Amino acid sequence: MTTIVENTGFVTLINVFKVDPQRQQDLIDLLTRATDTSVRHVPGFVSAALHRSVDGTKVTMYAQWQSAEHYQAMRANPVASPYLEQALAIATFDPGMYEVAKVFSASAGPSGD
Repeated sequence: MTTIVENTGFVTLINVFKVDPQRQQDLIDLLTRATDTSVRHVPGFVSAALHRSVDGTKVTMYAQWQSAEHYQAMRANPVASPYLEQALAIATFDPGMYEVAKVFSASAGPSGD
């Protein structure tokens, strides 16, 4: 399960894919298949979550890795390559590598909720 906490040493990859709204579900299915059948079994993988934009034009994947080196090793893995090629055939993407700087949660209301 994806847990967002500070000071884990993990790196977070946030990939924003731009896609034609008619292909959004195709992209989600492809990324789900890629993650479920290969990526999640690669050493260093921690977790991932897929998000779809309400307007249908984007799919965002939030993925946690033990290190940048683990992520790079996955990218070099020939098992994962065909999925990336297929994704790029129907979408463009803007990847970014991050570290969690700060986490916030809701404060308790006056009634203690």
